[in-house]
Amino acid sequence: METAGLPVDKTFALLRIVGPGHTRLEAMRKLLARGGDPAFAGEKSGLFTRLEAKLIRAALMAGSPARTYQRLADFYTQRAMQLATLKSRMAMPVFVFIAALFIQPLPGLAAGTFSFAGYLVQSLRPLVVIAALAYVAVKLPSWLSGSSSRPSAPTTFDTLLLRIPLFGAMLVRRNAREFFASLALMLEAGISMLDALPGALDTIENSAIRQEFARIRPRVEQGATLAQALAGMSYIGNAQVIALVETGEASGTLPEMLLRHAAMESDSINHFDQQVADWAPRVLYGLVMLWMAYGLLTGQGFMPRVPNDL
Repeated sequence: METAGLPVDKTFALLRIVGPGHTRLEAMRKLLARGGDPAFAGEKSGLFTRLEAKLIRAALMAGSPARTYQRLADFYTQRAMQLATLKSRMAMPVFVFIAALFIQPLPGLAAGTFSFAGYLVQSLRPLVVIAALAYVAVKLPSWLSGSSSRPSAPTTFDTLLLRIPLFGAMLVRRNAREFFASLALMLEAGISMLDALPGALDTIENSAIRQEFARIRPRVEQGATLAQALAGMSYIGNAQVIALVETGEASGTLPEMLLRHAAMESDSINHFDQQVADWAPRVLYGLVMLWMAYGLLTGQGFMPRVPNDL
């Protein structure tokens, strides 16, 4: 609609979003009706993140935000497709696991070892424990970062994440990809390097990597090129980015080179995610089968046991 030339207020009036996003969209429409620009209204309403608002604001100053909208749409579409694929492939293994939780105690219920209430406790207890562990695993990063007295300092948890085999290296590449892609979008939209670097830094989630990339801006302020500022850094992901940055700075096509690097990194990361999506259900299937086999071999359903008082 932006490309077709529709006014901003009419464009957002025609949009339809279901779920929680609907409330945010309505708030944005009200702000637009008061004369606010899309970047300001989107950020205040919660429909856009701070980085998205900054990108759109720069694009508005340069002319039209249509290209920025398209790049953001492509990025989030790809992320949503990956998540949907992983969820669909994990649905059956999770179902089998939950079914196994209720099947394994059945021999004890049939033998009268415990009552029906005890059967429910035996079945639901592992599920409750796993749910609690999953909740802690999801919340632990925010708890640790929130408890840090120095938010800018890397947390122990973030540092340990980088040491996980395979996944640690991929985490570095993900964060670096986000940084370079965001930096490219802002430079392409007309934001200066010194103004774009803090916004790109905000896209890095891992505090250890963010601390490393925070060294770039002071070097650039002292007169170094971006390639020179990146030299010697530990967490830049794929080292080929330095050569691409040098080429882009020499030819005046730095945003294009950074976007090319981000695209190549996205292909590698997507391939890794595809492998995880392929193997995670198989690993879960294997663990469930081993657990069920262990329960059958050690439980009362496989071989009757002589009571202890005989």
